Amino acid sequence: MRGVVFLGDRKLELREFPDPTPGPREVVIEIKASGMCGTDLHQYRAPASPEGSETGGIKRQAGSIAGHEPCGVIAAVGSAVTEQEARVGQRVMDHHYDGCGGCKHCTGGWTQMCLDGTTVFGSSSHGGHAKYMKAPVHTIVPLPDALSFETGAAISCGTGTAWGALKRLNLRGDETIAIFGQGPVGLSATQLATAMGARVIALDVSPERRQMAEDFGAEVVIDARSNDPVEAIRDLTHGEGAHKTLDCSSSPDARAAAVRSTRSWGTACYVGEGGQVTLDVSPDLIRRQITLVGSWTFSKQGQAECAEFIADRKIAVDKLFTHRWTLDQAEEAYELFDTQTTGKAVILPS
Repeated sequence: MRGVVFLGDRKLELREFPDPTPGPREVVIEIKASGMCGTDLHQYRAPASPEGSETGGIKRQAGSIAGHEPCGVIAAVGSAVTEQEARVGQRVMDHHYDGCGGCKHCTGGWTQMCLDGTTVFGSSSHGGHAKYMKAPVHTIVPLPDALSFETGAAISCGTGTAWGALKRLNLRGDETIAIFGQGPVGLSATQLATAMGARVIALDVSPERRQMAEDFGAEVVIDARSNDPVEAIRDLTHGEGAHKTLDCSSSPDARAAAVRSTRSWGTACYVGEGGQVTLDVSPDLIRRQITLVGSWTFSKQGQAECAEFIADRKIAVDKLFTHRWTLDQAEEAYELFDTQTTGKAVILPS
């Protein structure tokens, strides 16, 4: 089979790999959809190195197949896998992390926080930008029949990450949330928060992404470059600010504005990776009783809950996708995705 390998310096290549064979406690997934995520761009842009690289604490093993949003059908199971765990033909997503299996984080479904170190499929081990992917059976998550493979790929990272952040925020239907950045994660947050009944204020510098946010249910969209975001949000909330804010952009200015546009006793959440932020702690946080939280992706259980919510509420996650590519088009796909002007993109290996 062929797989996409990031070389660094915005270069990639399709390489030949043997078709994987499952070990006793593994499965092989025939990939039907493999999402492209903003986190991939960190590896795509990293300096070329024969040893791989490390960005944001995530290691890239040189020569590994990219893609950490895999979704497909089980093609083979290992000798020690029971039918209750997995069966050939089953539609599945993958929780794209593995750990020791025994520490407090692993047993709670948060293998990305394993105390003994984490394997990340698509970075430190082979991922989903190929026809097949091998994975431990305990990492698979069933895909509801009502959902497409593309939706499953989105839930496997970007949309699931938005879900995890909204859960960290404990968003309620009677609240207003301001979502900074309307890339794939921000747009997913806009969709999900709207479905939860919240009033959404969406901010982005891209007119295309602002239009998508409006189409996805945002009550108000704001051009973050042409307006003072903090004042604009306060004007829309009786001078108080939003109950909850979420930064999906990683922009230092947006992160600061997210905190400053949160009303007293409210909660701000950072989900965008990388970068720094400068805050004036007393007026920005302490004297307004602001809670500031970080949210890193989601647990295995959270991934399943997100899928169930989307299926039950009939949320059109497929509308996130503005571009679909074959493996042969991977180079063109990442060149365009690198401009960060599109919606979500997906590779369809089969």
